[in-house]
Amino acid sequence: MTKISIVGATTWGTTLAIVNAIGNQENEIFLLTRSQDETTKLENENQNSKFLPGYSFPNNINITNSKSEALENTDLVILAVPSITFRENLTNIKDFISSNSILLSATKGIEISSGLRMTQIIKNEISNVSDQNICVLSGPNLAKEIIQGKPCSSVVASSDENTINTVQEILNSELFRLYGNTDIIGVEIAGAMKNITAIASGISDGLNFGDNAKSSLITRGLAEMTRLGVAMGAKQPTFSGLAGMGDLIATCSSPQSRNTQLGMRLGQGETLKNIQSSMVNVAEGVSTTKAVINISKSMKINMPLAEAVFKVLFENIKPLDAYKSLMNRTTKLEI
Repeated sequence: MTKISIVGATTWGTTLAIVNAIGNQENEIFLLTRSQDETTKLENENQNSKFLPGYSFPNNINITNSKSEALENTDLVILAVPSITFRENLTNIKDFISSNSILLSATKGIEISSGLRMTQIIKNEISNVSDQNICVLSGPNLAKEIIQGKPCSSVVASSDENTINTVQEILNSELFRLYGNTDIIGVEIAGAMKNITAIASGISDGLNFGDNAKSSLITRGLAEMTRLGVAMGAKQPTFSGLAGMGDLIATCSSPQSRNTQLGMRLGQGETLKNIQSSMVNVAEGVSTTKAVINISKSMKINMPLAEAVFKVLFENIKPLDAYKSLMNRTTKLEI
């Protein structure tokens, strides 16, 4: 029996728990909550009514707020919390992590204050786990489609192929196909930056610009994430795979994407403050935009699309004016 612990009763954390419990019934799964009140509510309702109402917990899922119960002697720890609280969550659990556990980040984002990726934060905070046991999960994974039993694929990235194989054996199922990649930097940068492009794509939809404009934004977003990722040490082919283009297509095309929805509402004239206050889930693209602009400036990398999104989010530039600034840039060769 394999013990899996999922930190965070978020939409994604709950989805991963339920899908794995159904697809791999021999696994014992622990869903670690923030408090006894949250644990009691989930247990009494036998579902996560806040994020995924109507989907019952299988019998092999254990809901707990006990860190020792959830994390000690665990084969795989999955971190499924927002990037803005990622370090805080690690600080709270690090004394309970076993040295032989594999730590899998399922969070797509970059820390604003440090510019670090999630696996880098894990290395900072969890000293007793080797680098080979730290990995990341990313890809075109819209949680509500997955929880409905619709098939998908994803990527697990690690510097160690044995770790990749182990995670594949634990999580792969008929509905959740898991590929491997040794390019951790590329997979994480792609997973984080696609949310910036999704906001831009949503703004385009909100302005009713049509599919030609959206296609252009997605393509230029891919170029920007590749440019920054390669400069940071990533491998270019990664951005043509599931973590790059695959995730971009899903996120920018689906009304289920919270980042696309946020962008659409911005394009329709709503303020960022009002949009965020009305959302149940976190739109990671907002904080990622700020982090990416900090990184690109320090590395002197040109990121016009990300800069335009930043100006709409944080400098009160109107979406239409941001669009005009992109279209009126000096012409250049595409590649």
